[in-house]
Amino acid sequence: MAKDKLLFTPGPLTTSATVKAAMQHDFGSRDRAFIETVREIRQRLLALGGASSPKDGGEYECVLMQGSGTFAIESVISSVIPRDGKLLVLVNGAYGRRIAQMARVHGIETETLVTPEDRKVSAQALAERLTARKITHVAVIHCETTTGIINPVEEIGKVVRDAGAVYIVDAMSSFGAIPVDLANAHIDFLISSANKCIEGVPGFGFVLARRNRLLEAKGQARTLSLDLHAQWSGLEADGQFRFTPPTHALLAFYQALLELDAEGGVAGRAARYRENHATLMLGIEKLGIKPYLAREDQSYIISTFRYPDNPNFSFTAFYEKLSQLGFVIYPGKLTTELCFRIGTIGRLHPADIEALLAAIECVFEEMRIAK
Repeated sequence: MAKDKLLFTPGPLTTSATVKAAMQHDFGSRDRAFIETVREIRQRLLALGGASSPKDGGEYECVLMQGSGTFAIESVISSVIPRDGKLLVLVNGAYGRRIAQMARVHGIETETLVTPEDRKVSAQALAERLTARKITHVAVIHCETTTGIINPVEEIGKVVRDAGAVYIVDAMSSFGAIPVDLANAHIDFLISSANKCIEGVPGFGFVLARRNRLLEAKGQARTLSLDLHAQWSGLEADGQFRFTPPTHALLAFYQALLELDAEGGVAGRAARYRENHATLMLGIEKLGIKPYLAREDQSYIISTFRYPDNPNFSFTAFYEKLSQLGFVIYPGKLTTELCFRIGTIGRLHPADIEALLAAIECVFEEMRIAK
């Protein structure tokens, strides 16, 4: 069997051998051991957000939802906003635009507050908008994967709370590696996915929801399978999913959570990702590649780079040559500039980053792209 390529992407990611091995078991969805695994996963996810369920003295619940992270986001958008509600989406990249698009598909009255893709969302601009408009729900991307920029979810959360609105945070590419405290950030719904910084495999997403806001969603869903309240109710009743669960992905995710703990939790994982990112940026500068974002705005999750100013550069050829050498990067998603992206998350270490940089240098020489 051919050796796996290293994935320098925002997910799916390179995973550990032990996470992959955890999927080599078959469980029935009603198996007692499987139900216990699901219960522990839910508890551990709440703890990662600095929260706990009401049964443990807290105010948050964890809901697991089959499908990709986008399915989990749509379950929130289509379930928690009432028919007379109004959503404001804070947009500074493709994933904010996607939330606005899905809301409109469901007939939800939706506005956007658009910020340039190389700028963080402004809490002050939001405050001014909320003063002028009647908004019931606000959604923002924590780490906007279009560029890798980090939006100030804590500052935004305070503004949303003061306005009396419901706060929805897409933490798809940040949860598990960038610390977040749900209560302190005034987050009502946080959404992420199995195959991001926790380093599981694709198959489900999850929602950490303030219990009282979740209860308000009863009967509001615009879909059957993505009904967030009904999904939670089923898990609470007997520990089972309403529809077929991704059993193998859940077993892999449980192993990934154990490995996150062993690495030192969120702080330990963040330290490795920061080192990966620092190694990348140092090497990229030596190769003459220019980052898109200012250094102070760049996350250690994924980084965006401008195409080299050289007529010999072709991203398609660059991508294919790197892939042939065993390294997979990501195309750009900007609306204004030609860029490509390199992720520094997943089961990667600084030595892997150095190997990628050496491969880029080799490919540049082959393509006759000077530093």
